Amino acid sequence: MTRLPWADRMAALASLADEKRLQLFEFVAAAPHAVSRDDAARAAGIPRSTVSFHLDRLVQDGLLAVEFHKPPGKTGPGSGRPAKMYRSTAGEIGASVPDRNYDLAGELLAAAIERSQETGKPAGEVLRDIAFHKGRELAEGAESLERFLAATGYRPEPDGEGGFLLPNCPFHRLSRTHTGVVCPMNGAFLRGAAVGSGTSEERVAGADIPDYCCARILPADQVAGPPAPGGNRPKG
Repeated sequence: MTRLPWADRMAALASLADEKRLQLFEFVAAAPHAVSRDDAARAAGIPRSTVSFHLDRLVQDGLLAVEFHKPPGKTGPGSGRPAKMYRSTAGEIGASVPDRNYDLAGELLAAAIERSQETGKPAGEVLRDIAFHKGRELAEGAESLERFLAATGYRPEPDGEGGFLLPNCPFHRLSRTHTGVVCPMNGAFLRGAAVGSGTSEERVAGADIPDYCCARILPADQVAGPPAPGGNRPKG
């Protein structure tokens, strides 16, 4: 599950604040096939040059995609160059302030319920296992755990001792109403991310700081500390 960086998602949504751009986006998104600049200009009643600018901006922002097709009914030599066509993207773009990731939480919880039903294992145990492996998968190849946490929305800040506090929880609202489920899931996800980014999972420790995430990151040379939310590393 890969998301655009938070700033890019905010910029993409902000671009739809332009009335003409929103009109063009809705036209392309509703079309059953890719549309040309001329199609969009006729439908919106906007000059083609203006349409081209807005459509390309929507592509740049990740809201539309480009295809190239020969004009309908024309094939072979002399039929002209393929025309630039626009279609909606298959993905979704969402952003919130502060950055949250309830889509990831939903994915983890749904996968855990499915596996629990299939195997008969307790849902909480399965959830921690799935969250650990998802964290490790997403952090594979990350430059560092800090960079991964920043990209994922935790907003790590130095604690003055070589570790990091996490001022933002991507699952904030859920963690307040379902603490016993979400915080262990979050701790397992972070431990997996630590492994995936090439550091020790023992750097993830519990934290009890008002308005902060339920976990913190210990200095690399200090891996002993309070247990991370969720208990021990899941097996498998």
